[in-house]
Amino acid sequence: MAKTGTKLIANNKKAYHDYFILEKYEAGIVLHGTEVKSLRMGKCSIKEAFIRVEDGEMFIYGMHVSPYEKGNIFNKDPLRVRKLLLHKKEIDKIFGKMKEKGNTVVPLQVYFSGSLVKVEIGLAKGKKLYDKRDDIAKKDQRREAQRDFKVRNL
Repeated sequence: MAKTGTKLIANNKKAYHDYFILEKYEAGIVLHGTEVKSLRMGKCSIKEAFIRVEDGEMFIYGMHVSPYEKGNIFNKDPLRVRKLLLHKKEIDKIFGKMKEKGNTVVPLQVYFSGSLVKVEIGLAKGKKLYDKRDDIAKKDQRREAQRDFKVRNL
């Protein structure tokens, strides 16, 4: 019987800084045994990763899964292309929205859902420089307000 609950492996904070996330999807990922063992130890990075649709299938490029220390000959290339598992209708829907100008698909996080490895992907639209500045200003205002509130309540 599979366990329930989620355990975060890797998070892509840069995606939230560079893009407006329009929609989120959960996808499975095709992995080999030593890669899963390495993920259980938390050795994964998706900062430079991106997603492409090829021949009606989705693939993730640039996802770095460190080789498993005890895996010897069974280790795979850390940066190899990995297939994402989604329903055909979901892939077609995402691909249709990707064709619109400025839209892309980025990996947001990698996590365990029970005993399965899942990738949360997001349909995203690129931010302009002034949008990023607005976000930074709002974050600073929020932090300042929290600091003032904390000082008043002491």
